[in-house]
Amino acid sequence: MDNYQQIAAWLAAASRTVVFTGAGISTESGIPDFRSPGGIWATSTPVEYHDFLESADARYEYWRQKAAAHRDYARCQPNIGHQVLAQWQARGRLRGLITQNIDELHQQAGSTGVLELHGTARKVKCLACDEIREADPWVAAFLESDQPPSCPACASPLFKHATISFGQALDRATLAKSMKLSQEADLFLALGSSLVVHPAAGLPQLARQRGARLVIITRDETPLDGLADLVLHEPLGAALEAIAAALP
Repeated sequence: MDNYQQIAAWLAAASRTVVFTGAGISTESGIPDFRSPGGIWATSTPVEYHDFLESADARYEYWRQKAAAHRDYARCQPNIGHQVLAQWQARGRLRGLITQNIDELHQQAGSTGVLELHGTARKVKCLACDEIREADPWVAAFLESDQPPSCPACASPLFKHATISFGQALDRATLAKSMKLSQEADLFLALGSSLVVHPAAGLPQLARQRGARLVIITRDETPLDGLADLVLHEPLGAALEAIAAALP
């Protein structure tokens, strides 16, 4: 039995499979990893949350960076990895899907109930009144006016993408649901994540501590490789396609 067949056998036998995805599933759709040479952080310093709250200059820089990154999200489509996971969910093979990604490619592929630990870049949200809108027109407005937009509902300048910035706390409800899923899993698939960003990186550990099998598939080594039942360092889409082919 090869590795794909082994994972397929575990997946077929499991009743509470949880999938956790990181940037590695989206890079295959053409979205650069923030930390990669082509990513936004290679040329720009991320704007801290408290700076966004307190400084108009920081808000301008935040919108400049987000507008540059938005082009990547706007043109990219789900890849075979996203599609395989959506198919597994539709067939009842997945208990839940947790992602660190902010691109909504899982939802575009057909996945539902996705827990977005770091929010979504496809929407904008007012920190003052919680108004939420689609991001596209507001990015376009910034590019046209070269001025950060204000909330259309309350005129607050604290209007940002619905993502978690550096120094900003994760949404408590989303984190709690993710932890509960991880604790209840009997198979946990960590896919395309470096497993270094906490608290998200603690979810595979939590699942393993509660008795779940842990499978890690990602390009590079991770700090949790020694904890896993099986590790594959290879392209994610091809690996998921091979596992799908080996399923009953």
